Amino acid sequence: MKKMIIAAASGTVLGLVATTQVAGPLLAQESKREGAIYEQLDLFGDIFERIRSGYVEDVNEKELIEAAINGMLTSLDPHSSYLSAEDAADMRVQTRGEFGGLGLEVTQEEGFVKVVSPIDGTPAAAAGMEAGDFITAVDGESLLGLTLDEALEYLRGPVGSEVIITVVRESEVEPFDVSIIRDTIKLTAVRSRTEGKAVVLRVTTFNAQTFPNLEEGLKEQVEAAGGIDNIDGFIVDLRNNPGGLLNQAVFVSDAFLDAGEIVSTRGREPQDGERYNATPGDLAEGKPIVVLINGGSASASEIVAGALQDHRRAIVVGTKSFGKGSVQTVVPLQGDGAMRLTTSRYYTPSGRSIQALGISPDIIVEQPRREPVDPDAEEEDTPRFWSEADLRGSLGNDSLSEDEIRQIEEDRERAAAAAQLREDDYQLAYAIDILKGLNALVPQDE
Repeated sequence: MKKMIIAAASGTVLGLVATTQVAGPLLAQESKREGAIYEQLDLFGDIFERIRSGYVEDVNEKELIEAAINGMLTSLDPHSSYLSAEDAADMRVQTRGEFGGLGLEVTQEEGFVKVVSPIDGTPAAAAGMEAGDFITAVDGESLLGLTLDEALEYLRGPVGSEVIITVVRESEVEPFDVSIIRDTIKLTAVRSRTEGKAVVLRVTTFNAQTFPNLEEGLKEQVEAAGGIDNIDGFIVDLRNNPGGLLNQAVFVSDAFLDAGEIVSTRGREPQDGERYNATPGDLAEGKPIVVLINGGSASASEIVAGALQDHRRAIVVGTKSFGKGSVQTVVPLQGDGAMRLTTSRYYTPSGRSIQALGISPDIIVEQPRREPVDPDAEEEDTPRFWSEADLRGSLGNDSLSEDEIRQIEEDRERAAAAAQLREDDYQLAYAIDILKGLNALVPQDE
């Protein structure tokens, strides 16, 4: 018995020694790490004081500290940043759907300001700005070397004022200037219309009005068509949509899904992840859906496209999306400011990360670039093809009723409208053709 007690006691002593030997170096390492951090903070304080006392001009201490904070955040990634009280207020206004500016969603890429997308119906869109454009200067002032927030200060200004931005575009040999008049940006989150027998839902942004607008517009178009049976399907147009609120992306995806995961987010720690699932109910009532995307479709747009694609609920058409698959959490700070911090990544239902990869369409369809019209060029005669009706003495068709003749005329008008749409928006016309084809395969009730 004594031997057993001694052995047990010895084991305890050895355990204490082993624990001390392992924990000691770990504690020392952590202590050393903490010491290095405080040394760096002391260095920051030293530099701050030297700037205050020795810089050639008087400095604003508050602006210095804010710049240091913003520098720390922007060094992490292009989407993390510090928001002053004014910027935080502007951001809250933007998510409600009305704000002043040009109507551009921008990011920073290798030190350059890059256009994610122009927003429909805004001065930037009217001026011809395109997704992928680089803005190198504003009113002759170079933006190179500035942070994104600093560059945005040059783009902002009073409503009604003019700004000249210098643009570098991949398809152009030389940079060129674009004049834009600043205006109040009133976002209509979703515009709905019917093209032929296809309902087009043009989603321009994901703000607090997006899902209510989409639901209302969809119902209006279906009612105007005389019911869902008179609709071939739906086109969700997400081209040049820069994204926005995560919950609105979930609501829009859920509108067309009955069940299953919509999107998941994963942070640094496993417990930080979240999953968002669909609830029963499909506003489209099972009708085919085509989603249109391009290089200006980002963030929330990619969540919707990825969810509908993974669940095989929609055919995704267009070109590869932007690839912004990270989640920014806005943390309120003292003094009414805020911090925008990247806290996790988005994943589609199949587990694909959107970040940097984007959503690849099921069918790649490029939008042809418009050739500039040369006013001096002579018009080429369009070749005309002869038909039976053009032949001298051809037989007439006396078997058609007036209703049938009217139907033929309406079909011709629709064909002409479809041909014009193909000229105006090739990608959308392609999507409508897909819906027609899918609808033709569905057995018709007798």
